[in-house]
Amino acid sequence: MNRMPVSSSNLRAVGYDPDTRTLEVEFLNGGLYSYSGVPASVYAGLMSASSHGSYFNVNIKKASYPFKKLR
Repeated sequence: MNRMPVSSSNLRAVGYDPDTRTLEVEFLNGGLYSYSGVPASVYAGLMSASSHGSYFNVNIKKASYPFKKLR
């Protein structure tokens, strides 16, 4: 999956596959996670947020989407 770099103090890059509704988030510390069942609207909100990290914490992490650590 292609990931787009984002300007954030915590996130490095974000990718999204609309067919599978899978969101990949790469962190500055090198961690890479895949979140499943994420609607396209949530991805769009993340990419347009003034703070990508804050949006991620509230709308993805705390929303308890199933995830797996890829690295």
